[in-house]
Amino acid sequence: MNGVIYARYSDASQREESIEGQIRECKEYAQRNGIRIINIYVDRALSAKTDNRPDFQRMIQDSEKGLFDVVMVWKLDRFARNRFDSAHYKAILRKNGVKILSAMENISNGPEGIILESLLEGMAEYYSAELSQKIHRGQHENALKGKNNGGSIPFGYLLGTDKKLVVDPLTSPVVVEIFQRYSEGESIKSIAENLNHRQIRTRKNKPFSIGSFYSILRNRKYIGEYRYQDVIIPDGVPRIISEDLFYRVQERLAKNKHAPARTKSEEGFLLTTKLFCGECRHMMVGESGTSHTGKTYFYYKCAAAKRRKGCKKKAVQKDWIEKVVVFYTVNYVLRDSEIDRIANRLVALQNQEDLLLPVLRRQLTETEKALDNLVNAIQQGLLTSTTKKRLDELEAQKENIETSIMEAELQHPKYTKEQIVFYINQFKYGDVNSKDYQQRIIDIFVNSVYLFDDKIVFTYNYKDGTETISFMEMEASLGSDLVSECPPSKPGAKSAPGFCFAAG
Repeated sequence: MNGVIYARYSDASQREESIEGQIRECKEYAQRNGIRIINIYVDRALSAKTDNRPDFQRMIQDSEKGLFDVVMVWKLDRFARNRFDSAHYKAILRKNGVKILSAMENISNGPEGIILESLLEGMAEYYSAELSQKIHRGQHENALKGKNNGGSIPFGYLLGTDKKLVVDPLTSPVVVEIFQRYSEGESIKSIAENLNHRQIRTRKNKPFSIGSFYSILRNRKYIGEYRYQDVIIPDGVPRIISEDLFYRVQERLAKNKHAPARTKSEEGFLLTTKLFCGECRHMMVGESGTSHTGKTYFYYKCAAAKRRKGCKKKAVQKDWIEKVVVFYTVNYVLRDSEIDRIANRLVALQNQEDLLLPVLRRQLTETEKALDNLVNAIQQGLLTSTTKKRLDELEAQKENIETSIMEAELQHPKYTKEQIVFYINQFKYGDVNSKDYQQRIIDIFVNSVYLFDDKIVFTYNYKDGTETISFMEMEASLGSDLVSECPPSKPGAKSAPGFCFAAG
């Protein structure tokens, strides 16, 4: 399993050791659980309260390339600024086959909040469209005028005083050179080595890496095209290269696009980062093997047993354990009593997290009161340069607070208990044989699964404690239908009544 690490300062006062410590503990966790770290993304002195984290955005873009299976963070608060953003970016990663893993919390994708995030992801379009329009209206107007709406400035440009991009005379020739050399057949590695040898640096004053070029070579701003959400403006920014050169490069990128083989990931190991060995507590990782007949088998194996680190746990058939987890979760979690419990917990969680809005509303009331007093004073003839300046300040302050309130409402949309119950009830009617349905059940409700030789211990996202069920109890409560799901046992396979394990 391939993984990457994302680390960042939580505030500007933290020291370099904070980043190094996060990376070290992520590496140690990865080594214990058989995860090969292929890249590390770091944002220094930046807060998760902004989306303008360059390495974070680069990691999200790189997830499309199929190079890694998990993103490791030290703690989940390093990942996103709020639940809205967390749901948004996790949805992107999930679409790209990538999961989030916390090194310190030993859980996948977070505690009960993952259910709240799924609500945000699944229902936000119904409850936040109007607020979203209000917040983005100003940014939309900026886009129509070709003004920058935040985010990193592309290499080769500078930000003008009017918030529009202007060509950087020092670095724009390098952009042209990169496009020309790549279009003529030179490798990205060769171009990077040459630029570094010439002491040319990226916008962040770092040496060029192979990853540095993907955002450059695909950036349509270089042909003058400005994009912001649904707004596309030809010649919205000054172009640096010709369209002919740009499209020659795109053709070569398309021809060279070949991600490493991902047979195991494409098979879809639904319990990746959630299934653990009950004997030694190490993660169980997806594996595949071919029998003498040529048939490919997929299974999970303890990372410690795989490395012969003393654990004797046998491998378990992939389809069997995934279906067992889904069957039990559907039958246990989607009972009316449990749905009611989940809804109550999520309503309480929303109330706990809604700390900012009351403060902002108090500030708005105080600002409006100050404005009223000042307007009354002006009406009585007390208009001076000082009162005019103060009036402008208060008007701007009021506008900023109102925008902050709308942003907070968008980031923390409140759902009633009835809405939550309605949403969860929909999961009762899914097809348990559908991989998409299985994935949703596992992602949303299952926190971790510990597999022993005679029982399974579940931890769910909406409640404290664990649920334990023996194989005997599971067969009695769910029936023996799952027996038919198991492939024929190989000689030496270990089995429990009604269930099967593949020999390691």
